[in-house]
Amino acid sequence: MSKKLPYEDGMKFETVAHNYTALIKAFVKWLLIATLVGLIVGLVGVGFHHALSFATEFRTENRAIIFTMPVAGVLIVAIYKLLGMSNDPGTNCIIKGARGEEKVSLKLAPLIFAATFLTHFSGGSAGREGAALQMGGSLASPVGKILKLDKEDTATLIMCGMAAGFSALFGTPIAAAVFAVEVVIVASAQYAALVPCMISGIAASVVARIFAVKPESFIVQGIPALDGNSGLDLVRVAALGIGCAAVSVLFCVVIKAAKKTFEKYFKNDYLQILTGSAIVILLTVLLGTTDYNGAGMDVIERAFEGEASPVAFLLKIGFTALTLGAGFKGGEIVPSFFTGATFGCVVGGLLGLDPSFGAAVGLLAVFCGVTNCPFATIILGIELFGAGGLAYYALAIAISYMLSGYWGLYSAQRFGQSKLKPVGYAENVKKEKEK
Repeated sequence: MSKKLPYEDGMKFETVAHNYTALIKAFVKWLLIATLVGLIVGLVGVGFHHALSFATEFRTENRAIIFTMPVAGVLIVAIYKLLGMSNDPGTNCIIKGARGEEKVSLKLAPLIFAATFLTHFSGGSAGREGAALQMGGSLASPVGKILKLDKEDTATLIMCGMAAGFSALFGTPIAAAVFAVEVVIVASAQYAALVPCMISGIAASVVARIFAVKPESFIVQGIPALDGNSGLDLVRVAALGIGCAAVSVLFCVVIKAAKKTFEKYFKNDYLQILTGSAIVILLTVLLGTTDYNGAGMDVIERAFEGEASPVAFLLKIGFTALTLGAGFKGGEIVPSFFTGATFGCVVGGLLGLDPSFGAAVGLLAVFCGVTNCPFATIILGIELFGAGGLAYYALAIAISYMLSGYWGLYSAQRFGQSKLKPVGYAENVKKEKEK
């Protein structure tokens, strides 16, 4: 008879006591390794943050810089080709690496740093946290090789890098850690990596604060009380959550469709990125605003002040799809924040909610819809907005998670369980996706 693994015997005292030495050794090992990863990725994240801040400030003060987009695009394609990364799958590669399915190259970190800088500097519509995930995973991966870690520990190390990268840039270490263990396999979080990811995320956040990278936070106004008279407010938030689920699906569909369209009609990478540049420049000139270039954090902040154009969320989706689909680099997370905040501000106001509160609900619900990470999103809400309104946020997040179905930003993401059935029905996921 084969010997059972410790966790197959249940939570017996004898089993726990027998393995306590191993647990302590593992804790000490990851305390040291995860701290090291957090410090390394945190320092790089600081440099990345300040580089993008410079790019954004320079572009804002010199709007004509957008006409350099074609040049920036050609440089991006050229450096990726030069280093043999033309077919770079981006964050999908990191997610596969976190499952131990694919090796992550160290070359990805400097490439995504430089390419994202060029994208933001020239006016492409993209985020930064997606790039941070790639940098973090890329920087952490070689550490595993140096320390001669096995496949499973190297996968954990990549998740540590993801958590550290996200935390360093956005200043939300707890959400970053939970996101890293949750995003790899939906509904089957890799809890064995939770302690290492928490340590690396916190370490990176501390480094970022030392070097004057302030954590993101927003002041939310008009949060309704949760009491005996909250019925109508709950209905309004639920309705907004349903709308956000639809918007998150639209976001994913348009992003993926843009990439496929560029690849179908423009076989040459240079021609793809030049065409995308031309369209983004033309739209920017026609609209007479640069609100949809770069990450758009200023527009998100205005949404929390109750100001948003009714079409802002659609335009941001379009600009981001054109930018990333054409071959520019960056991330989709901040654009999803932009989309959710502006949609929530407008639609929340129409539903009778305070537009500022609607922006908070929208930001979280759309983010959850595109990433399929409900628990990370709930914690993100606490770190960004505080615990006031948490029940409302969680309701919208849960609804968006369920109704967004099996769409998502990352094609490498796996669904460990059905969104409609409890544990034991994972085999229904494939059937549901085929319907």
